[in-house]
Amino acid sequence: MNFAKPLVAAAFALGLAATPAALQAELPQGVRAPDFSTQGALAGKPFAFHLRDALRRGPVVLYFYPKAFTQGCTLEAHAFAEATDDFRAAGATVIGMSNDDVPTLQRFSTEHCRDKFPVAQATPEIIRAYDVALVREGIPAGLASRTSYVIARDGRVRLVYSNMDYRDHVRLTLDAVKALARH
Repeated sequence: MNFAKPLVAAAFALGLAATPAALQAELPQGVRAPDFSTQGALAGKPFAFHLRDALRRGPVVLYFYPKAFTQGCTLEAHAFAEATDDFRAAGATVIGMSNDDVPTLQRFSTEHCRDKFPVAQATPEIIRAYDVALVREGIPAGLASRTSYVIARDGRVRLVYSNMDYRDHVRLTLDAVKALARH
């Protein structure tokens, strides 16, 4: 009996795993991050984000997540909110990215990001540019995979971490940002 498919389905339901295709971000370290503008929310208010403008202030952590108000995404937002002061101390901007609409992001930014950092729309074009399309059983799910990028002020990708388990994203991105601050 093949237990792989039921185990993968159960892991998806818990937000803990994805198929290998969804776990592999193809945007490699060292490349220039695609520039983009999008809409989102900060502390419940509409927010416009432009990557180029954010990079003028320092490194940027883009963390893509599948869907606001789901268990893993809520826990990840809480973890980033708790670490916001550490990211700021290292000179970095954190922004969460999902394909949720702006009203949903407004609620999520207040209820789960705790008004600490913005969340923005990952449009289909942004998801494609960053190669973070969540794929289930070989079919794009219309969502972003759980993938974090650290982008240095020069616009180059310094860290790519893709894993549907939210737990290491904050630690790894914060470590990468601190390493950038030391150099």
